[in-house]
Amino acid sequence: MPKSNAAIESEPTPASPSDPAGVAKAPHSWRDYALLLALACCWSSTYPLTKIGLGSIPPITFISARSLIAALFLLAILYARGLRIPTDIKAWKLFAFQQTINSTIPFLMITWAQQFVPAAPTVVLASTTPIFAFLITWGITRHEPATLLKLAGAMLGLAGTAVIIGLDALGGLSSNLFAEMVILLATVSFACATIFGLRLSDYDPMVVAAGSLLFGGTLLLPVALIVEHPWTLHPTREALIATATMGIFSSAFGLMLFYMCLGRLGTLTTNAQGYLRIPIGVGLSVVLLGETVPANLALGLVLVMAGVAAMTIPADRYGKWIDRLRGKAPDPAAGE
Repeated sequence: MPKSNAAIESEPTPASPSDPAGVAKAPHSWRDYALLLALACCWSSTYPLTKIGLGSIPPITFISARSLIAALFLLAILYARGLRIPTDIKAWKLFAFQQTINSTIPFLMITWAQQFVPAAPTVVLASTTPIFAFLITWGITRHEPATLLKLAGAMLGLAGTAVIIGLDALGGLSSNLFAEMVILLATVSFACATIFGLRLSDYDPMVVAAGSLLFGGTLLLPVALIVEHPWTLHPTREALIATATMGIFSSAFGLMLFYMCLGRLGTLTTNAQGYLRIPIGVGLSVVLLGETVPANLALGLVLVMAGVAAMTIPADRYGKWIDRLRGKAPDPAAGE
């Protein structure tokens, strides 16, 4: 289903799968970065809300419920806009694959891991997607220049991740360490999904989000019925509110904003929102769950944020900042 007039405005020329970097060549406006911040706000609430929901709802039922709530919410909006979900096999194959690597598998992994890992460390570990996206781009797809500055940023980010889980490793192989490694594996899946998601640029972002969520929720529903017997559960009011909030705010709006940002900003810049999620998500974990921020988490956060700065800020800007500190006029011909 090609994009309608309701598709994203002022979008750069779509890139082919072989050249995903092309989507980010046009100049970006403050609105594009406002969308990125909105996406970070939507997704940073995921982990504290998941922690609340898991208090009385098991993982598979929780993910299926929030996906179906999100899908029904988006379908209602699409119906009001006069748009429909495509029915051709090609579209649903794309939706199915994207949902599997972007939501179903990684969210099952993270939701399981959150039974053992507090929400604040989960926010940081799950926000390392930009690092893995860069490494995949640099080592496999190679659609963008692999500069030393970006490589340094990736290493700083990985160092920050190692600091976060390193103390557990020094203390022995605990169940928390394994759960933390599961979260990291889930972020690799997120990174692959970001690159693959560029193939869906011919569809309206809301259509992609609705179709993907509908597939994911429907796929997990029978599994939840067989394994977890949700009709026997007694969820708390807080858990039900968390599930509905995640469905509408985190999943529906979040996934729609994700595909809008991919079309406007490209792969690596869209992934940078993962680091914007860290202070927001950790703050929510402290406010909603009363969690504390241990010293190793704070140090890891500093390293990770330094890594994303090195990965996303153009090298010519560093040169201009250095020139200003030295009192020199900036060179307009300077480039990366």
